[in-house]
Amino acid sequence: MRYSIVVSATMLALTLGACERATVVVPAAPAAPAATVAVPGPAGPAGAPGAPGAPAEKGETGATGATGSTGMQGSTGMQGAEGEKGRTGGNTIIVAPAPEPAPRR
Repeated sequence: MRYSIVVSATMLALTLGACERATVVVPAAPAAPAATVAVPGPAGPAGAPGAPGAPAEKGETGATGATGSTGMQGSTGMQGAEGEKGRTGGNTIIVAPAPEPAPRR
């Protein structure tokens, strides 16, 4: 519903924009005295065929281009950061579980 007005306005603009515009007619200037126009006469006979042309000469091949230069060497990398010292252990006690007794026979 909220888009119906926008769609209607767009369709109206497109419809009116597609109409053909009226042409403006300019009245003709007053006619000058009649001028004599030359009218061409009938065509004359065809001319004799021409001689065949000489074959075209082939151009020279271009020279080979120069070789490109070698690239520059890359720079050495930076040294990495030094690691932190390790800490000593705290008061952690590890208790291992007791082994299971052997089954009786």
